[in-house]
Amino acid sequence: MTGQEKCQEKCQEKWLSVIGIGDDGLMGLTAVARSLLDQAQVIVGGRRHLGFLGDHDPRETLAWTSPLQTTLNAIQERRGQRVCVLATGDPMWYGIGATLARQIPLREMTIIPAPSAFSLACSRLGWPLADVETLSLCGRDPALLHRYLYPGLRLLVLSGDRHTPAQVAQKLTESGFAESQMTVLERLGGPQERLIQGQAATWSPGESPGELADLNTIAIDCRGQSGHHRMAGLPDEAYHHDGQLTKREVRCVTLSSLAPQPGQRLWDVGAGCGSISIEWLRSDRRCQAIAIEQHPQRLRYLADNAAALGVPQLEIISGQAPAALQDLPEPNTIFIGGGLTTPNLLETCWQALPSGGRLVANAVTVESEQRLFQAQQEWGGALTRIAIQRAKPLGRFLSWTALAPVTQWSVLKA
Repeated sequence: MTGQEKCQEKCQEKWLSVIGIGDDGLMGLTAVARSLLDQAQVIVGGRRHLGFLGDHDPRETLAWTSPLQTTLNAIQERRGQRVCVLATGDPMWYGIGATLARQIPLREMTIIPAPSAFSLACSRLGWPLADVETLSLCGRDPALLHRYLYPGLRLLVLSGDRHTPAQVAQKLTESGFAESQMTVLERLGGPQERLIQGQAATWSPGESPGELADLNTIAIDCRGQSGHHRMAGLPDEAYHHDGQLTKREVRCVTLSSLAPQPGQRLWDVGAGCGSISIEWLRSDRRCQAIAIEQHPQRLRYLADNAAALGVPQLEIISGQAPAALQDLPEPNTIFIGGGLTTPNLLETCWQALPSGGRLVANAVTVESEQRLFQAQQEWGGALTRIAIQRAKPLGRFLSWTALAPVTQWSVLKA
């Protein structure tokens, strides 16, 4: 066997272990987890995790750095050594284990979870874990909370630090859920475990940084009202806009035609105030979207609407299509809501779409309709006319007022 073959064989071994650890430290580890830790030559973790080892452990340690990829690279450089990563709770639930599994083959890893913060919180509160929703705000925008809120919700939130509970209380109050009950669970599973309860509207525990621990989980019993349901077709009033808005009824039909699926990426070309890409993202937390818009005021509306409606991860591109589409990540689906008569726009979008991808375009002018008819003749697909009428007062009576009819083209690329 050559030296290269021996190296390849060695790299196939399970050289990396990822061990979940609670606030009770080493004594809470299973026998298997403790054995892997004892055999490790290199130990990786946060400062709190590494502190469990004591001051006299002679082995090499790596603390997480920013950017995280620097430490991930350092781990991979030690392939062939016995490396142990210590992680809080369940490493595969909003944890470092999921990140490592995307970069290192599973055949080289052993993963030993501990009870997650969510499991521990449910055990303290008597909440069935299957009936709650979960969210992590570790290094993430608190505006994500807006996507989750509805009356009767039970939500568990991983805090970024001791300041997160106050931020959550503020978001709840701003969204009409000021009566929600909050429980902050500190240092779960450890000797200093503590529960702090209060109402979002009057939340004050932990306003002083010294009063709360950075390691905490927030449980929310959501009470209040919201007009922002979780299905497609939010009220038009939910959006700040200058009139360039896909109206609610047309938006419902359009989202149905776009058919979002978890993990798929949308290009929203000529996004306006962003209603289509925002509701695409609200359909599933794993969906991705890029909104392309050139108008300065609409760009501001895009950002404001995305934050207010709980999808601050919406990627916003300032520029005019088709030039602004160059070098963007490949889409699964493209929606064109404006600019259909722009030279080469349709052709550029069609070329960018992979086989099996979907394209949906809406037109309101005769010229745009003509362009869609030409595209349908060339590439196939279906043309649909959407005509909506709304009842509005006319004196003492009601009269039907028609919205501008919309012609929609929807096609799957072979």
